[in-house]
Amino acid sequence: MINDEIRTKEVRLVGAEGEQIGIKPTREALQMAVDLNLDLVNVAPQAKPPVCRIMDYGKFRYEQQKKEKEARKNQKIVDIKEVWFRANIEEHDYQTKLRNVVKFLNEGDKVKCSVRFRGREITHANIGQKILERVKVEVAEISAVERQPKLEGRSMIMILAPKAQ
Repeated sequence: MINDEIRTKEVRLVGAEGEQIGIKPTREALQMAVDLNLDLVNVAPQAKPPVCRIMDYGKFRYEQQKKEKEARKNQKIVDIKEVWFRANIEEHDYQTKLRNVVKFLNEGDKVKCSVRFRGREITHANIGQKILERVKVEVAEISAVERQPKLEGRSMIMILAPKAQ
């Protein structure tokens, strides 16, 4: 709340430079802010009496928005990339998919490795388990296993996360 929106009888006032002025009637505090060509801003409404500060509210909001924008710019968004393997995958195809897993992990993304079973392949789930274990061992130095291989429906899924460096 700023200026005329403040409805209490008295407030604890903090000056424009951060100095404690003391407990003042709201009208007097508002007049002091107007004299300095600034705003009276309620910074702690839950306190008894509420704490108000004399400041340039427009400049304050602008600085806050600038900080928020900077924080959004610096945050890293982690995607989950998915790589599908087959139970009867050939060596060259496996190596190609493994290169993709390594590339995604180096870019800082999580990788969901899946083995899809078709038809009666589901009876040999241990083959899929071996494929995922092999992937886990080959990328052990750059990744950590976030979720161990687990059969879900017709797919076996494992999630890898990049190691913090």
